Amino acid sequence: MENIINKKSKKLEVLLWSIALPGFGQLLNQKYIKGILLVGLEFLINVMGNFNSIIVLSFNGQIEEAIQQTNYLWLMFYPCLYFFAIWDAYKDAGGGRKPFAYLPLVFSAYFVTVGLIFSPVFTLFGYLIGPMWLPILFLPIGLSVGALVRWILLKMYTKEARPAS
Repeated sequence: MENIINKKSKKLEVLLWSIALPGFGQLLNQKYIKGILLVGLEFLINVMGNFNSIIVLSFNGQIEEAIQQTNYLWLMFYPCLYFFAIWDAYKDAGGGRKPFAYLPLVFSAYFVTVGLIFSPVFTLFGYLIGPMWLPILFLPIGLSVGALVRWILLKMYTKEARPAS
């Protein structure tokens, strides 16, 4: 029982550190080259995309300024890097063994990127959402679409696998 708890705790630890900063989960999994590379890419994209400035401005309600600070050509790399690092660390820690388990995170990367693309012009109830909040709002859509696609694929493949009656 304690071994099962330790394995689940390790997967959760890696997952949460990966959410905090891409590459940290890989470092915990002792995948040092991959971890250092992901941390380095995170810093490069963060700095070149002005992401920290965008976060501060967005939290302070300065959406127009955040949009002006955003380097979209760099920041568009961030969602894929972020969700890949989370998935990779979790998988290396022993998670994600079910078929198509990766799909919700893959679709999250797609949808968050689309949210970023539309962030300078998309309004909700007349309010400009901006380059930090709109991608976050697109995240549950990506998770849901990925879960739906996974469910459909599992239904298709389990139907194929069943012997004909």
